Amino acid sequence: MERVSYDVITPSAARGIIEAIHWKPAVRWQIDRIIVLNPIRFETIRRNEVGSKIAAGVVKRARAAGSTAGVYTIVEEDRQQRASVVLRDVAYIIEAHFELTAAAGPSDNEGKHLDIFNRRLARGQCYQQPCLGTREFAADFGPVEGEPVPHADLAGTRDLGWMLYDIDYARGMQPRFFRARMVDGVITVPPPQSDEVVS
Repeated sequence: MERVSYDVITPSAARGIIEAIHWKPAVRWQIDRIIVLNPIRFETIRRNEVGSKIAAGVVKRARAAGSTAGVYTIVEEDRQQRASVVLRDVAYIIEAHFELTAAAGPSDNEGKHLDIFNRRLARGQCYQQPCLGTREFAADFGPVEGEPVPHADLAGTRDLGWMLYDIDYARGMQPRFFRARMVDGVITVPPPQSDEVVS
């Protein structure tokens, strides 16, 4: 099976980057806009992967027995080489806001969380290394410096098709999609309750 990247980072991957910098149960991040700075370019790579997972029943029996005996896979016997078409030389500006959730306590306020986020962003701090969709593709991040301008190749309007918006875990991990349109390098991401976001 060949994996193919979307033309740009998805809102859920962008949210993952933001949450890697600052996440608390009191805060829910919403991506507003994704500004694409570099031309959209792809390359093909090949990766060695394990072809199957250890069966859930094997893991359950091992847990019940209190032993990991028999819970293994022999990589040399189950290795597969898979091709992926991935983006290269990407650069984005992610514009987002957050809302306080029902988990917010009396000491939580928007100013406090914004200050924490900005401080961690400026220092390059994160709770876990952010990535561009999958862990193999680590994301560097920092505050925007100067007035970045999207590349001239991105001028005009481009329909990027249906794109993953996010996964709705409350509804059995149901994927949600939206029709992504880029205008002069800018993708406006609709709010989650919008009619533009469909399951």
